[in-house]
Amino acid sequence: MEFNPVATSVIVLCVLCLLKVNVLFSLMISSIVAGLLSGMTISKIMELFVSGMGQNSEIALSYILLGALAAAMSHTGLTKVLAIKIGNLIKGNKYLLIGILVVISMFSQNLIPVHIAFIPILIPPLLSLMNKLQIDRRSIACALAFGLKAPYICLPLGFGLIFQGLIAQNLSQNGINVLKNDIWRYSWVLGLAMFIALLVAIFITYRKPRIYNQKDEVVLDKKEDIKLTKKHYITLLGAIITLVVQLISGSLPLGALIGLCVIFGLRAISHKNMDFLMNEGVGLMGYIAFVMLVCAGYALVLKETGGIEALVNFVLPFIQNSKFLAASAILFVGLLVTIGIGSSFGTIPILAVLFVPLCVKLGFSTPAIIILLCAAAALGDAGSPASDTTLGPTAGLNADNQHQHIKDTCIPTFIHYNTALIIAALVAVYIF
Repeated sequence: MEFNPVATSVIVLCVLCLLKVNVLFSLMISSIVAGLLSGMTISKIMELFVSGMGQNSEIALSYILLGALAAAMSHTGLTKVLAIKIGNLIKGNKYLLIGILVVISMFSQNLIPVHIAFIPILIPPLLSLMNKLQIDRRSIACALAFGLKAPYICLPLGFGLIFQGLIAQNLSQNGINVLKNDIWRYSWVLGLAMFIALLVAIFITYRKPRIYNQKDEVVLDKKEDIKLTKKHYITLLGAIITLVVQLISGSLPLGALIGLCVIFGLRAISHKNMDFLMNEGVGLMGYIAFVMLVCAGYALVLKETGGIEALVNFVLPFIQNSKFLAASAILFVGLLVTIGIGSSFGTIPILAVLFVPLCVKLGFSTPAIIILLCAAAALGDAGSPASDTTLGPTAGLNADNQHQHIKDTCIPTFIHYNTALIIAALVAVYIF
């Protein structure tokens, strides 16, 4: 078991990240470790790795174009207007600011499904305000992670429809007939557990003031002229058109492209600044986009090693007829896989094939299986160094180089949300 390629590779990934090795390098090294332990040649590993990267190409392109849209909002001054309005609204109440960010991040999954692209737009202009309020940015990381993660688990809207649709589809393919609408009726338990974890993070764990170097002076309740100009309205129009086109076509890259065409076409930003803007967009989101590509390559290598099935076969003898041990094994494997590939959505099919038949055999109720599969897939998304749930918050909070990805985002979100999901799922086995 100590040489299981998946388990060993994920441990190597976590150790490298804790040692502050770059996430991209960590993923590539971990892929090679997994492949070598399963008997692959280096050339085969790299062939799989590169071919797998294409599976996240649409996501990567979306992030680059949305990064350019974020840069456009910054260059027109729209982000400054938003920051001042939020600063005037909260009147020095840090908890109100955190609450606003939670709501905005939840809306980014459902009402305006742009996912993490809002973070580099909104967060950097607010850092000076956070510094003045002495907010521990780890609480903001937890707030943003909650808004990015909880809605798709328990709300049948936006990205939640996709996640819950995958849960229903994979359950049906493995002998349990459920509808997409059935999932949220039970997965809300996991959302409630995450909300409790959020409150613990904000009001207990990270409630104490934390001092950061202040680079830009911000005056709370500053009554300066914040009137919207023509270029602001054009930029807002571009953002709205991005959303509309995405909803109609189902393509986020197409929506972002047309939104940018509106901004440039109506000259909210001069054509001569187009190259500069795109370069800045790559700077904002390019790293995350490339990590998503590399994650897909890593995921394919892990799947081809056969290590996931071997991991399951290893834990099966310890389960016997115990529902508690079976549930614990499912959550453990889900945690390992998702930490590695950084995607809850990509973990669902893997876990369903391996564990749903086992759950049926042991007499788990349908609600309990739904909750277990949702939790096992979602585990690790918060806390994985390669997940957009952690990469997104870090991209915004580290704009002034005072927020570490592993120490200040991954570890806090891992501890709070994975603990909450595990407890809720294990309790649900006996309640439902």
